[in-house]
Amino acid sequence: MKGTTAVAGEPARDESWRPAMDSGELLLVAAAGMLVVAAVAQTAAAGLVQPRIALAFGALISLGEVLRLSLEGGRESAPIGSAGAFAYAVVLTVGGKPALQPALQVIAVVAAGMVLGALPHLAAGRPAGLARMASRLIGVAVAAALFRPLSTIAAITRPSDWGLALAVMAVVLVAGWLAECLIGALISADALRARFRVALWDEMRVQFPLAAAVAATAILIAFAADMMGLVALGVFIAPLLVTQMSFRRYAGIRATYLETVRALARVTEVGGYVEDGHARRVGRLAVVVGRELGLSEPELLELEYAALMHDIGQLSLRDPIPGGATVLASPGQQRRIAELGAGVIDQAGVLDGVAEIVRYQSLPWRGQEREPPVGSRIIRAANAFDDLVGASTETSRTMAALEWLRLDTATEYDPRVVEALAKVVGRRHRSRR
Repeated sequence: MKGTTAVAGEPARDESWRPAMDSGELLLVAAAGMLVVAAVAQTAAAGLVQPRIALAFGALISLGEVLRLSLEGGRESAPIGSAGAFAYAVVLTVGGKPALQPALQVIAVVAAGMVLGALPHLAAGRPAGLARMASRLIGVAVAAALFRPLSTIAAITRPSDWGLALAVMAVVLVAGWLAECLIGALISADALRARFRVALWDEMRVQFPLAAAVAATAILIAFAADMMGLVALGVFIAPLLVTQMSFRRYAGIRATYLETVRALARVTEVGGYVEDGHARRVGRLAVVVGRELGLSEPELLELEYAALMHDIGQLSLRDPIPGGATVLASPGQQRRIAELGAGVIDQAGVLDGVAEIVRYQSLPWRGQEREPPVGSRIIRAANAFDDLVGASTETSRTMAALEWLRLDTATEYDPRVVEALAKVVGRRHRSRR
C-alpha cells in the first residue's frame, strides 16, 4: 500500500485513497509523446531552421527545467523554461532577421530542452515530473500552432503594426496558458477525485501570478530580440529569475508553517491525551472528505490545520478522557474542549478561520442558531469515526462506525458529510483489497 505524502503548503495526501495508477496522466504523457515523435520526425526530415536560434532557446528552456520549482498543491512549474518556450513560439525577428521556425520545430526544440533539463533531476533521484512537463509542452504547442502560421502575415510583422502583433501574442499566450490549466485540472480531478470545476479554479488561481510574469517576459523577449538579438534572452530572464526566487522562498515559509502546525498537533499525543496518530488520521480523512464535497485548496489547507489541532483543548483537562475519544464525552465537555482549543489557536493571530472551525466542531449540525461551518461538520464526523475505529482496518468495525454515524444524522452529523465519508472509506477498503 502506498504511503502518505505532503507537499509544501498543500493539504496532506493519502496515496492509499488514490487509484494505483493515474490513467489521465498516462494518457497525457502518451499524447505528448506522440506529438513529440511527429515534431522530431518532421524537423529531422525538413532540417533544423536557423539552428543557432533554436540552440539558444533550447538551452534557456533546459536551464528553466533545471531550476523548476514546486507550487502549492503538488504542482511543478518552470517559469524560466516556459518563458523561453513561449518566446520561441511567438518571436517574429531575431537580430533584424525574420524568425522562420515552423510550429513543429518549436515543439521539437521545447521537448528537447525539457528532456535535457529533467536529466539532473533524475540523476539526483527526484521524479522527472512527466505529467507536468507534458502539460507545459502542450500549452506551448497550442501557442505555436496558433501563432507560427500568422508570423508571415505582413500586417503583424511590420514595425508600425506591432500593436496588432502584441494583441495577437497576448491572445495566443492566454490560449496556451488556458490549455495548460485545463490539462492540469483534468489531472488533478482524475488523480484526487476532485470536482473538475474546483480543480480548474484552483489550477488557475495558483498558476496565474507566475503565468502573468511568464507571458510578459515572453513578449518582451519576442520584441527585444529584433534589436538585441539573442542577448535579449539573458537580459529579460533576469527579472523572472528574481520572481522565481521569491516564490521559492514563499514555498519554504509555507512548508515550515505547516510542519510547525503538525508538530503542535503531536503535543496531545505525546502527553497521552489522545491515541498516537489520531490527529494525523483525522487530518488526512477530513481533507479527503472535504475534497469529495468540493472544497477548494485554500479551504482544504485551513481544514487540515483545524483537524490537526482539533484536540488541543484537551490539554486543559485535569483528567484525560479515556483513549482521548471526545465522541464519548458529554456535550458540555466537548464544547469546553473546542472553546479552549480555539482560544489557543486565536493566540497565533493569523489562524482566525482555523480557530472558528475548531470552536464550532462540537456543535450538532442542526438545532443551532447558526449552522456550524462545513469544516467544523467535517471534523466532527471524521473525529467521531476515528474515535470509534482508530488505526483498525477491520471492515466490520468500519461499517459499524459508519452505521452509528448515520443513525445520528437527524441532528448530530451532517448527512452529506457522512455519505462523503462513507464513499472515501469504501474506496480505501477497495484499494487495500
